[in-house]
Amino acid sequence: MEHELTGQVLRGEHDIVYELRDVVMVYPGQNERANDGISLDIHRGEIFGILGDNGAGKTTLVRQMVNLLQPTSGSIRLFGRHVADDPLGVTTRVGFMPQDGAVLDSLTVDELLFVTAHLRGASRDGARRERDRLIELWDLTAVRRRPCRHISGGQLRLAQLALATATAPPVVILDEPTANLDPQRRRLVWKNLRQLNRDQGTTVIFITHDAVEAEKIIERVAILRAGRVVAIGVPASLKRVVDRQVRLELETGAEDPPALGTGFRFRRLPTGRWLALVGKDQLPEVLQRLDLERYDDFRIYSCTLEDLYLHYAERAGD
Repeated sequence: MEHELTGQVLRGEHDIVYELRDVVMVYPGQNERANDGISLDIHRGEIFGILGDNGAGKTTLVRQMVNLLQPTSGSIRLFGRHVADDPLGVTTRVGFMPQDGAVLDSLTVDELLFVTAHLRGASRDGARRERDRLIELWDLTAVRRRPCRHISGGQLRLAQLALATATAPPVVILDEPTANLDPQRRRLVWKNLRQLNRDQGTTVIFITHDAVEAEKIIERVAILRAGRVVAIGVPASLKRVVDRQVRLELETGAEDPPALGTGFRFRRLPTGRWLALVGKDQLPEVLQRLDLERYDDFRIYSCTLEDLYLHYAERAGD
């Protein structure tokens, strides 16, 4: 079942950038649906996040949105036109950064950005100015004259972001934009995307499996599980579903989850931590049961967008 909470956001039809209706994708030779009846609208000037774990259908969905895959059934419209009927419109209006996108690795970063800006309609002088602006914006000065095959993975990721945002297209779609980036570069990505959205009115659409990162920037979110949208809306409104719970994290080297009795489901996190969502009314009982001497550390705090995602992801099939 899909849940939608939109807070106070009111939009008209003229504000719709993407309109998806009953989108289904079945790959040749497979029986399971990669996308299973997805319907949603994405509005002009918003920052829209698509969350889901591996195999949820996120990458398949955005590849259909940029006309790299044709849906088995259903429709996708961009600014009112079917994407399959207007491939040039998709190319000129959407900057796309795939998760594993290759670049012309024989070109230098300078050359790649110049060519991209020129192909998107900038004059030669304008393309040079846009290249220089992107080099500075995405912190690529140190590698601007190196061939793309000779720069690090993090630098290549920033170069791909620069390509997607060159000439400020009205829409950018980014597949895992901060994957494999260090914390400093992740901050740069979110800062630049906010600025692009604020200054140019760019509609920013990005997909991720990292709900903690997504919460820093998104205005509205769709949560996917097994090819279906199980929740969509403003994070603050969606999080009311879990607002009577708190997040309990226990740090331990033990391989087995903490024993709190029936009714508590722990999830393994990186670096030896276990996570459970606990009702606020249950917290005194839980703390009485816990032998805190057995744990290296424990934390209790309000639920996050990650907890919201886990709530829907784990209950979507119930």
